[in-house]
Amino acid sequence: MSDIIRLTAAELADKLASREVSSVEATRAHLDRIAAVDGDVHAFLHVNEGALAAAADIDARRAAGEQLGPIAGVPLAIKDVLVTTDQPTTSGSRILEGYRSPYDATVVARSRAAGLVPLGKTNMDEFAMGSSTEHSAYGPTRNPWDLDRIPGGSGGGSAAAVAAFEAPLALGSDTGGSIRQPAHVTGTVGVKPTYGGVSRYGAIALASSLDQVGPVTRTVLDAGLLHDVIGGHDPQDSTSLTDAWPSFADAAREGARGDVLKGLKVGVIRELPDSGFDPGVAASFRASLALLEAHGAELVEIGAPHFEYGVAAYYLVLPAEASSNLAKFDSVRFGLRITPDGTPTVEDVMSATRDAGFGDEVKRRIILGTYALSAGYYDAYYGSAQKVRTLIQQDFATAFADVDVIATPTAPTTAFKLGEQLDDPLQMYLNDFTTIPANLAGVPGISIPSGLSDDDGLPVGIQFLAPAREDARLYRVGAALEALLLDSWGAPLLSRAPQLNGGNR
Repeated sequence: MSDIIRLTAAELADKLASREVSSVEATRAHLDRIAAVDGDVHAFLHVNEGALAAAADIDARRAAGEQLGPIAGVPLAIKDVLVTTDQPTTSGSRILEGYRSPYDATVVARSRAAGLVPLGKTNMDEFAMGSSTEHSAYGPTRNPWDLDRIPGGSGGGSAAAVAAFEAPLALGSDTGGSIRQPAHVTGTVGVKPTYGGVSRYGAIALASSLDQVGPVTRTVLDAGLLHDVIGGHDPQDSTSLTDAWPSFADAAREGARGDVLKGLKVGVIRELPDSGFDPGVAASFRASLALLEAHGAELVEIGAPHFEYGVAAYYLVLPAEASSNLAKFDSVRFGLRITPDGTPTVEDVMSATRDAGFGDEVKRRIILGTYALSAGYYDAYYGSAQKVRTLIQQDFATAFADVDVIATPTAPTTAFKLGEQLDDPLQMYLNDFTTIPANLAGVPGISIPSGLSDDDGLPVGIQFLAPAREDARLYRVGAALEALLLDSWGAPLLSRAPQLNGGNR
């Protein structure tokens, strides 16, 4: 059973299809792994009691000769921002403790229809606000590489589950880097699709113009396989694109053959200062660029003068949209209700509930967003931030006229220690410096492991960005570099991760 959890999703799918392994066996192996190590990692908030029954149903359908999807029977972890009918959905917040949705998020429904087996719901920063998964109301998740360090955020639970071999696949959401930054610090692969390429229906909204659901995996091919399942038009999402998308798994397979790098123009941002990154992160990035160049890619210096304002603009746009989206948590319609003593008014109950139910970071962003939208300040703050957003979009358009993809380090540092930045919100916000522009512009991004930092031996990721709707290009380039790196490592980066043993820290 221990060998099953080490398989990639593609490898496991092949064994399932040939009936060498059953879905029940695969699911039980991962549930056993969760039982053994999740007391240390805390990747999961809820483990699905119906997982084995769902797996047995897949096995029965396969035995009956039914044609199943390419990854049917493979277990899947689900970020707790995605609503599910059969499991609680809390978005990492006390205000939704125990909440059960009457419907599934579209990506969850599509996963079930494709035969994926939901293992459970993963931990996250409350309402996806954070870069460390320390802002969860249910306690922090720990990085499987070093249990005293953060797994990134907001989707640290999904990344940690994949990195700790508790799940071969996971769903995440990315508002400013919440899939890609956790991938960077856990040695996993994370993809933020083009805005509108994957349905947001049933994803509890943080910032509606920025949020995007995407895959968290151990390989680029696995990400493509999951993306093929969850992507495509959804009439229930008004922002969903009607495009006919190619197979991202096929794009990854094409990229792994390696010839896609010949003549590829890779943009390197002139304004991205080396001084802003840990030496080990910068060194790994330069080594990856050299590897790309050695195999036929052309490095092109590009300008992106407005990227430096991305963090400032983002932390006005996001809080403004969050303050509006979170207004629904009012103690009246659903969720937590705190009733003060005496004869409280509705306003008293609402105030007491939101005070008890929201954590400090959520309160901070609601206050900031409400202020930015208030009369007399809207144009100065929110309006100005939207103008900067337009300038960043123009920077991308100019750059992509000259290059095929843009490459950056995924994040400035490796995984920092738990508590190290918890009392410094500004420093925490800067962890998303390189990932935020993609969300502001709506373009796709991928982070793949580029190695281990020479400074501390922890994972480092490289990010590629492509024009909107060119997600397949990212899969080709990401898989090509992944294949080159695998040649030098001899095995996936996660094979080097310290082995976790249940009950040991």
